[in-house]
Order: sequence, then C-alpha cells, then structure tokens
Amino acid sequence: MATKTSNYAIIALGGKQYRVREGERLLVDRLPHDEGKTFHPDLIMLGGDGDPKLGDALKGAQVTAKVSEHVLGKKVIVGKHRRRTGYRRRNGHRSRLSRIEIQSIGKKATRSTTAKKTAGTATKKEES
Repeated sequence: MATKTSNYAIIALGGKQYRVREGERLLVDRLPHDEGKTFHPDLIMLGGDGDPKLGDALKGAQVTAKVSEHVLGKKVIVGKHRRRTGYRRRNGHRSRLSRIEIQSIGKKATRSTTAKKTAGTATKKEES
C-alpha cells in the first residue's frame, strides 16, 4: 500500500505519463530492465508542498523505481464481423506488462568529484 506523503512526481514511461508517490506500485508497459533491478524514469514534474517544479528547476532531482515483476495482462478478445458475408474472426490478446514500485522521489546521489580527479592524476603519473 502506498505511504501517505504529500510529495508526488509525474514520470514518463513508454510514451505515457504517470503520477506517482513513494511506495506506490503500478502496472506499465513492458520495460527492458530485469526483475529486481532499479532504474530512473524520466522526470517531468515534482509537486507537493508549495509550487510544482518544472523544467530547469528539476536539476538534481530524480525518481528511483524498481521492477518487481514482469506479468501478462488480462486477456482481451477481439471480434470482427461483416454482415451478410459469413465473415467472422475471433482473436485474443494479452499485453506484456511490468509491475514497478516507486522507491524514492528526491535528489540524485552525488559522487565526490575530488576522488575521481586524484585517481585520474595518479594513473597518468604511473604511465609516464
């Protein structure tokens, strides 16, 4: 069950937009990520307390989601019929879906740039 927080985000997945909160689970079109893996969907808007954030105000913010499982949707029966010709077709379809869980909405985890710089200079000195 979703936790009661006032922060929400609007994310884009598979050409669709979803309004999500932390702890929420939803079914989306099949994703290329494996089960149990985390990923960061495209962030469109952050809302909640105060004014919503759009565009450049979203720098440094991200949504973390985890792929819980890959499932098949409900079977949909499609029937075609043309009158007076004896033409009838019946076809079924099951959508391939992914169940995702929103783990966090917030700031990106920043890496320290000083560690990269010192490691990079040490390797250059050793090569010389």
